[in-house]
Amino acid sequence: MQYDLFTPHGETPQPPAEEQFLMPLAARMRPESLAEVAGQKHLLAEGKLLRRAIETDRFSSLIFYGPPGVGKTTLAYVIARSTSAFFVMLNGVESNVSEIRAKIEEARTRMAIHGQKTILFVDELHRFNKAQQDVLLPHLEKGTVRFIGATTENPYFAINSAMLSRSQIFPLEPVPDSEIVALLRRAAADEARGLGKLPLLLDDAALEHIAVKSDGDARKALTALEVAALSTAPGADGLVHVTLAVAEESIQKKAVKYDRMGDAHYDTISAFIKSMRGSDPDAALYWLAFMLNAGEDIRFIARRLVICASEDVGLADSNALRVALDAARAAEMLGMPEARIPLAHATVYIATAPKSNSAYAGVNAALQDVKEGRTLAVPDHLATPTRKKLARLRGVAEENTQYKYAHDFDDNFVPQAYLPEGRVYYHPTTNGMELRISERMAYLRQRRDQGL
Repeated sequence: MQYDLFTPHGETPQPPAEEQFLMPLAARMRPESLAEVAGQKHLLAEGKLLRRAIETDRFSSLIFYGPPGVGKTTLAYVIARSTSAFFVMLNGVESNVSEIRAKIEEARTRMAIHGQKTILFVDELHRFNKAQQDVLLPHLEKGTVRFIGATTENPYFAINSAMLSRSQIFPLEPVPDSEIVALLRRAAADEARGLGKLPLLLDDAALEHIAVKSDGDARKALTALEVAALSTAPGADGLVHVTLAVAEESIQKKAVKYDRMGDAHYDTISAFIKSMRGSDPDAALYWLAFMLNAGEDIRFIARRLVICASEDVGLADSNALRVALDAARAAEMLGMPEARIPLAHATVYIATAPKSNSAYAGVNAALQDVKEGRTLAVPDHLATPTRKKLARLRGVAEENTQYKYAHDFDDNFVPQAYLPEGRVYYHPTTNGMELRISERMAYLRQRRDQGL
């Protein structure tokens, strides 16, 4: 939304009424004050930092980060109205360096002629390349424009550090269902901007269904209400009755936000692994279903199952690794949708299995010693025959170069040193099948300590 240089101070032109109602309902119902903004109480409740900054007009550069439809653009527009600033909107996909420079020059002229500040709002800020972001930096420093950016991507990954250091970042959250229902009712009753002139009869179940299926996206909810209201013929009583059945047809299947290279990808797989590690098969199955529904690569999921089987179940149930490997092979052979079955099989097995990370912790501790400690030499009696001859030439006693073959002794065990220092890396647990290992290792270590 862009206005000419000669818009009177503090005014934001509105389109003619006939044109306004050609706009989508979500655009017409865009809040005009902080009181109308749905959700975001963690930022906009009385006394919160962002609200104080807006009300006192004390801010410079802001970045709003959150999923679609939660009010990033709306909040920028409300801030412009609240602070009587001129509002200029650019899109990160369409804008180029020359356009950015032109808008900055207009802002400088506007301040000189009208004494009016300009809010430069950039939607999809993560689409700005480094050159576009760099063009803005000196003007943010000078205060030529007051900058607000909006992004659905994590700004700490998507935005360069120089811009981040000059901006305050505010995460926006999905709008709660209760507030979406209230927003839908307000839109249905508003005669000036909403659907108030239509003879609507809205069922509570219909509104609640739209709110749940919109998944915190206010724009999606308003669009669904508009489709339901305008596509439903009046009944015999003259009323447009929006029932649950009408609502179900009016809102499309929920689109799961899942970027394979973004936060959702890593957050979800993290939740999946931690649910299995925490022995919660229900949560693990949910996150598995979430990834499958979003189209995640089944080979990626299978690899994580194999890792979890070894890292978290380990020796408490060694069969978990075999189950994970079999599931990986089966899933790749079957493909979706059948691949979900062996993946679910392995997920539940791993989640419900006893847990031990003793092998994982042991190899990590050994690696730490290898990387940071003194390199340990292979003991002479474990070395090759050539090494043993050299040792004897150095004067090492022959009995100290003799290797004892474990299978020649009772219990297939004989005490002898396998490390030049008595280090211990494997600490077995008493979980599951590892209890037997723990008991045997305690017995063997005792014999080793006693030289028996």
